[in-house]
Amino acid sequence: MTARGLSFEIDDGDTPIDVQTGQVSVGNFPTGSIEKTVSVIVPDNAEPGTYKLPVNYEYSYTRHIRYGPSGPTEGSDSTKTKTGSITVQVREDARFEIVEANATTQVGDNNDVSFTLKNTGSEIARGANINAESQSSSLTFESGDTSSTASVGDWEPGEIRTVSYNAALESDAPVRGYSVNLKINYDDIDGIDRTSDPITTTVQSIREQDFILSNVESQLRVGEDGDLIGTVHNDGPLPARNVVVQYTGEDQSVIPTEDSTAVGTLDPGQSESFSLPIAISGSAESGLRSLDMAIKYRNDEGETRTFDELAVDAEVASERDRFDATIENRTIQAGGSRAVDVAVTNNLNEVASDVEVRLFADDPLDTGDTDTGYVQSLDPGETKTVTFELTTTGSATVGSTYPISLDFRYDDTEGDSHLTKTYRLPIDVIESQEGGLPLPVIAVALLVIGTAALVIYRRQQ
Repeated sequence: MTARGLSFEIDDGDTPIDVQTGQVSVGNFPTGSIEKTVSVIVPDNAEPGTYKLPVNYEYSYTRHIRYGPSGPTEGSDSTKTKTGSITVQVREDARFEIVEANATTQVGDNNDVSFTLKNTGSEIARGANINAESQSSSLTFESGDTSSTASVGDWEPGEIRTVSYNAALESDAPVRGYSVNLKINYDDIDGIDRTSDPITTTVQSIREQDFILSNVESQLRVGEDGDLIGTVHNDGPLPARNVVVQYTGEDQSVIPTEDSTAVGTLDPGQSESFSLPIAISGSAESGLRSLDMAIKYRNDEGETRTFDELAVDAEVASERDRFDATIENRTIQAGGSRAVDVAVTNNLNEVASDVEVRLFADDPLDTGDTDTGYVQSLDPGETKTVTFELTTTGSATVGSTYPISLDFRYDDTEGDSHLTKTYRLPIDVIESQEGGLPLPVIAVALLVIGTAALVIYRRQQ
């Protein structure tokens, strides 16, 4: 018998299963079997097990058919309703939940965040991977994208997996929690691709690392090596290791003699003094300078970071003589010679070693054979005396002042050699203080005596 206009409808009743398909039309259905697809939804909290769902059938058929010599001649149609059932088995596949999160990152930095998840289901998840997707463009992962995937392999029921991602927060990101969705992609025991519902978790944030430079004292001077002295303060919120202070400006007249100066480890709220050696070129101008500075350090994960939002004001003093040279007795007798003692004082802020002092003089002064003096070392502010021989020639005029010149070649504490400018000192020529007549008078007298003696001798002859 053919069932005409067959239709059926499944009643989900009190079961947790939600049948999405309403009445299903089959049409004319002769004796036999046929398959129809019905959509159902099983919620996550449904208890695993077997559920029997009622099925209501409705169809039409013809009954009491009479046959004549030429075939069926009459009959009556009837509509019938029947009830059956189908069995649905709800199987507890792999399911997942977060059991621990270690997820904090710093504004303006990148840090590792980790999540620990458990397969709370009853089936294995094969070839599983966990995709983390940030819900904010301010929070990105190691690739620079807002999502990242970590593979965890086959995942047995009851097993725990921990995954880590490197998360970065933009420097202008607000301090708050950032939502991240975790989705687990895997194959079930039938080899079918599955994706879990998103598990929402939070990455917490802390403010950007900050440093303060204070108590800055400048010992900088045009044409000299000096030091920039101050205090560096770690304003937190995290410890900073291997802290160094460095000058990062582009002023060609400001020359760091060392790339940086080490401070060490600074805990949040801790301060430490620093002294950064800096040279100022001789072509620089004196006055107040704004110097760009930076702090380099290592974070908790040992990665190098730079905080370069710093500038300090430093006064650069005008150029000065590197050495003072004075002569206690600046006179010399006409036509005479004498030892000249020159007192040399180190005006630098560092030790000057291998100091060579050269003396230069022009006619009517002459340096003789001793025109170079040597001092092994001079501490800052120290004075030592070097001695030279100085002679006047016959053209020196009594009462006149003539210059002598000095220059200094020395080595600084870095072993670099320097030649100073020329220093000019006055020498006064005075009258000879020896007894008897002056030399020109003596010469004339000797000439007269000699002539007289010659005349007397000739007369005696």
